[in-house]
Amino acid sequence: MLQMIKEGGVLMIPIILCSMIALAVSIERVWHLYRARIDTNKFMDAITGSIKRNKIIQALELCDQTPGPIAHIVKAGVLKHDRGKNEIKEAIEDAGLHEVARLEKNLNILATVAHICPLLGLLGTVTGMMEAFQVIRDKAAIGSPVNPGDLAGGISTALITTAAGLAVAIVFYVTYNYLVSRVENIVLEMEQSATDLNTAISQKGY
Repeated sequence: MLQMIKEGGVLMIPIILCSMIALAVSIERVWHLYRARIDTNKFMDAITGSIKRNKIIQALELCDQTPGPIAHIVKAGVLKHDRGKNEIKEAIEDAGLHEVARLEKNLNILATVAHICPLLGLLGTVTGMMEAFQVIRDKAAIGSPVNPGDLAGGISTALITTAAGLAVAIVFYVTYNYLVSRVENIVLEMEQSATDLNTAISQKGY
């Protein structure tokens, strides 16, 4: 592996750095989204049940005890339970915007890595082929025949950087799409929870 990295040339350095950054972001995001997972139906049943029994403090305590964005937006709505419908909706939307931003944090880094690494690999291909043609030109200048071994260095650089760039891009493009789908699922659960909360508060007639 170390030999391949060495043969890949200087452009292997940014490719490796990109992969390390993307890996760190992926691990952090997977952990964050894992912690954000809750049984939404069970949680909302408990919240709406508390609201129907006029136990607002109990509902707020349940939100505080439950991790994740759904509990946070529900708490924002419950705190406004005695206000108008529009004010409740506004509070939930404001909290939702904040939580969505937290869910999507650093995902743009993965998208950037997935787009940049193939370009770095392509740049390595170009520099490798330029190196090979330079050898041919130098040999021709002195009238010496060109052997396949003379071109091996440049071609090796071209192939290794291309393969490395594509490999990193494929891995983190798949990771990015997975994380985006997880965020979208959580956002849908947030929207459904907000609707359920509004319905429960409206039926209670605060």
